[in-house]
Amino acid sequence: MKRILFSTLLIVLMVTLAACGGSDSEGSGDSQTLKLAHTGSETHQYHLASEKFKELVEEKTDGEITIEIHPNATLGSEGEAVEQVMDGSLDMTTVAPDSNFSNTVPEMNVFGIPYLFEDRDHAYSTLDGEIGDELLALSEEHNMKGLGWWEIGFRHLTNNQNEIVTPEDAEGLQIRVQPSPVWEEHMKAIGASPTPVDFNELYSALDQGVVDGQENPLPTIESMKFYEVQDYVSLTGHTYNPAITVMNLDLWNELSEEHQKAIQEATDETTDYHRELLADKEEEILQMLEDEGVTVTEPDRAAFKEATSDVKNTVEEVPQDLIEKIENNK
Repeated sequence: MKRILFSTLLIVLMVTLAACGGSDSEGSGDSQTLKLAHTGSETHQYHLASEKFKELVEEKTDGEITIEIHPNATLGSEGEAVEQVMDGSLDMTTVAPDSNFSNTVPEMNVFGIPYLFEDRDHAYSTLDGEIGDELLALSEEHNMKGLGWWEIGFRHLTNNQNEIVTPEDAEGLQIRVQPSPVWEEHMKAIGASPTPVDFNELYSALDQGVVDGQENPLPTIESMKFYEVQDYVSLTGHTYNPAITVMNLDLWNELSEEHQKAIQEATDETTDYHRELLADKEEEILQMLEDEGVTVTEPDRAAFKEATSDVKNTVEEVPQDLIEKIENNK
């Protein structure tokens, strides 16, 4: 009788446990942690956006989804992060679309075409409309869900050799570029020598003289402390860079509609927050650079635009109709 009673109690216990906690379904109330990795520091644009996104997702899902942020390339370079999102070993990442990401989605090289965007309004109207949606959708062909565009900013040239006012001043300089064809053509057009270096290795490459200079937006120059190893900043504003934010597509499809909606809303609200935040910071950064003894130069942008005008015709990876659509979207 004791054995029968014990067996009966054991069965009841197992059934109760299965009913209360054995389900991983979205409606069960169980928490789910998503890993979001990026290569920036804790003050980089990637991280500022990731923190806001985390706050919004956790608020909108009542804590059912939490975001675990991994900065400083602790889970790998941008290229490695993209590969991991595609194969599902990483849930999310935010990266520059015209860097390693463009090796997977070649059309993203469009963001490396010089002077394609006239100003922020032109960039935002493009990204927030049909063109931006079409570019995001290309990620799905590679098992990634393109969620949206966060901010990196307009990119500028820096170096530790001399002031750059005209393209001739950049001639012969070893300039770090993102690993994509458009950036090689871009630097060659102004006479510089393009040198691919992973973003997480860039500070060391500048410090050790592996490269003379690099190009990035002011918030990146500030957050990654490139000004410590660069004497000159030239405000060329040669390209505008968003950050594309992607999630593993299989994971996205497993989420409930409610959680998909919460994540999409959090992405979009982070975009608005991030753009305003970084626009306000740029004047402060310029003052900081001058206080640090960095020479900040207003270059001859017309000369740079002229020197690089043919780059858009040399990048086979970018359809010409895409370039024209962006040019006409003003």
